[in-house]
Amino acid sequence: MTDTISDYLTRVRNAIKANHRVVEVPASNLKKEITKILFEKGYILNYKFEDTANKQGSIKIALKYHPLTKKSAINSLDRVSKPGLRKYSGVDTMPRVLNGLGIAIISTSKGIITDKEAKKLNVGGEVLCYIS
Repeated sequence: MTDTISDYLTRVRNAIKANHRVVEVPASNLKKEITKILFEKGYILNYKFEDTANKQGSIKIALKYHPLTKKSAINSLDRVSKPGLRKYSGVDTMPRVLNGLGIAIISTSKGIITDKEAKKLNVGGEVLCYIS
């Protein structure tokens, strides 16, 4: 496994397509931060960090669906920066996802933050993924 973030996004994407309520992914500090951002922005219902025997741990994510239409809160998860081709963005060239309706998750010197927070803090960084 070379790209763990892409694996994380694919597991969530597949669980949404299969209408699962909960998805479990292997944990890492980067994935934990991405999960916290998804929860803060209202894309998932809840999350839980669990320790396993191999010390790596896992993340259980409760996915969010509309009660009547059964449509997921997450429309798309797109990986931007890949191990073979990193994508960096400065403050003035920060991407806008769906004209500001979606979020871009950025890895900066201030930590893992959204594109709007990066503009407020006046920092650029590696664009990890787009979520809408």
